[in-house]
Amino acid sequence: MYLHLGQSTVITTQEIVGIFDMDTTTVSKHTRDFLKAAEQSGKVVYVSSELPKSFIVSADKQVYISQISPATLLLRAEKPFK
Repeated sequence: MYLHLGQSTVITTQEIVGIFDMDTTTVSKHTRDFLKAAEQSGKVVYVSSELPKSFIVSADKQVYISQISPATLLLRAEKPFK
């Protein structure tokens, strides 16, 4: 099954390691360090230029920054045809 992350970005749900809320998770220094390292290694894909609400980590350590909330992404992953 596929999950639409915003704009024209789609990944398979099997690739997803986690979907994280940008507001609550970036409080942690470990998360900020992880995102900084991903950015420096070229593994970050900005799905939109709008205010980011979530980031998605894939199995190949790609990080997708999305304007869609984690709750909405989870609903899309659970009920893709509604």
